[in-house]
Amino acid sequence: MTSAPTSASQMPPKPPGDDLPRHVAIIMDGNNRWARARGLSGIRGHRAGVEAVRAVIRRAAERGIQTLTLFAFSSENWRRPEAEVRALMELFLIALKREVRKLHDNGIRLSVIGDRTAFSDSIQKYIVRAEELTRDNTGLHLVVAANYGGRWDIVNAARHLAERIARNEIEPDAIDEHAFQRELCLGEEAPIDLCIRTSGEQRISNFLLWQMAYAELYFTPLLWPDFNGQAFDMAIDDFCRRQRRFGMTDEQIEAKGA
Repeated sequence: MTSAPTSASQMPPKPPGDDLPRHVAIIMDGNNRWARARGLSGIRGHRAGVEAVRAVIRRAAERGIQTLTLFAFSSENWRRPEAEVRALMELFLIALKREVRKLHDNGIRLSVIGDRTAFSDSIQKYIVRAEELTRDNTGLHLVVAANYGGRWDIVNAARHLAERIARNEIEPDAIDEHAFQRELCLGEEAPIDLCIRTSGEQRISNFLLWQMAYAELYFTPLLWPDFNGQAFDMAIDDFCRRQRRFGMTDEQIEAKGA
């Protein structure tokens, strides 16, 4: 992990007055409720959710979003019924096998963040293949958070820094916000500007706790399978109408925009 001053980890939050968010994160919620409302099995809801993922990726790329991070499977989701977890893992593997070539053909770079060690060897292998195939693509950066938790991310970063201190690579005084952030998942990405959560729930559920320090939050009652490109546009348009202060007064913001 580099410490170059031009890295995205040292980029400030998106300043007031700019239009599109650079980095959008989405908590995809509501697949099970969508299925229950239609008398379907939970896995049918997750399969419908895959279609929403395709639509949102396509729209984010069309809108020129730099990074799109999707919360696909949290570290807490292992507590779900065993059959549902098994089906989710099968869907994840199928997506890695079938969708990555399409991403690559459209210039999209794929990264997967989270603790991969809990996944099967096959899933881990296909994750590596997908990242290697798309590594040099310069379009949308698609990040999938799988077996991810914000607290895990922070603890992991603290552990890495402690190990570096123990090896005499750095001094404790060298640890500041930028040094800590570089050890986090997404450490080299721009800060999250906008976090969208579907299904009407209004919480962030242990998702990217550090990275969302200044994110704008957007909650929609739409269940994830009903979220599409038009719904994504509505969230982006709402973001563009907001005034982001970052601790400044209205007068200071107006002066910066002059």
